[in-house]
Amino acid sequence: MFDKVKKIDWSIVLILLLFMVISTMLVYSATIDDPKYGASGFHKKNLINFGIGFFVFLFVTFIDFRIFLKISAYLYTFGIGLLVALYFWGEERHAAQGWFTIPVVNMDFQPAELMKLLIIIAIAAYLARKKGERLRFWQDVVPIGLIVFVPFVLVLMQPDLGNAMIFLVILLGMYWIGNIKYTHVLIGTALVAALIAGFFFVFEKYHTPIETYAKANGKGHWVERIDTFIDPSRVDSDKNYQFRLSKIAIGSGMLTGDGYLKGNSVHNNFIPVVYSDAIFVVVGEEFGFRGASILLLLYFILIYRMILISIQSTDLAGSYMIVGIVSMFVFQIFQNIGMFIGLMPLTGITLPFISYGGTSLIINMMSMGLIMSVLLHQEKETMFGTTV
Repeated sequence: MFDKVKKIDWSIVLILLLFMVISTMLVYSATIDDPKYGASGFHKKNLINFGIGFFVFLFVTFIDFRIFLKISAYLYTFGIGLLVALYFWGEERHAAQGWFTIPVVNMDFQPAELMKLLIIIAIAAYLARKKGERLRFWQDVVPIGLIVFVPFVLVLMQPDLGNAMIFLVILLGMYWIGNIKYTHVLIGTALVAALIAGFFFVFEKYHTPIETYAKANGKGHWVERIDTFIDPSRVDSDKNYQFRLSKIAIGSGMLTGDGYLKGNSVHNNFIPVVYSDAIFVVVGEEFGFRGASILLLLYFILIYRMILISIQSTDLAGSYMIVGIVSMFVFQIFQNIGMFIGLMPLTGITLPFISYGGTSLIINMMSMGLIMSVLLHQEKETMFGTTV
């Protein structure tokens, strides 16, 4: 046990501790003056979530990651079962039926967050059996795609576009590290580009009937989010105010920010649930470009350390798993920040380790535990003979 402790990458642990401090400060600032959430003590709950998260992180760290790979099929089936169960016993939050309430601890649990990690483990186990060989289209590319397609459809039907998008990004990252053929990459890229172009063409040409149908079926907010990204002038000012005020708040911070606990937009409650998805607005307004840059630097160092562990791993299965987790984190960071500065459409994606949210934080800490497990256990005999 002591030898394993010495192998831990303490720079990653330090960054996670810094994230805990930063997140708690931002959540406190975002909720202290809110008449609805101010008395809830979200900053205290955030510390409790981090405490649970660090316990999960250490627990997973000292478990050989190959155990998760061996039972990947059972874990994946369990995750699919949870997603299906949502349609019978799930509860609705933010216009999506994607949560369970755990009565004993009065905690919300979002299976889609767990499914991201289970997809990574399932694909890593599949790729490990290939032992680095080129992926064949019908024998490998299609089956791997189906691993993601099933949960993608189930989550999209909730509807939860944000997590569904993350599934696809994970798939792309795993295809890349899995040694996919360049011809398949070109075909896939062309197909995706054509689908995106076709979607926007149809959306623009038939905007009115699409909007009418969406509103009639309770999905009008989807059209509003797309319009906010493509043409904000088409959305009523009271519908895209979160997007507009978020950009104003971030811009008002300029270089150094307005100062901690002094953000006008945050403390006048102009932006709803800013402590969750929109937590970056607090960073931009109160700490400015300088504070945002420091946060991004911490993310960069964390991603760098993760990639370094992947490169140095002697087990391909471990490398595959890390690349999937890196893909997940990089996209979440880019999407969350991008959607509040006008680069990406609005989706319900949290900022990793910073946004308030028990399920997402614990799953993120579990992901970091898997990465640390790869670092600690890679010298043992590999499960599929996938040494590098």
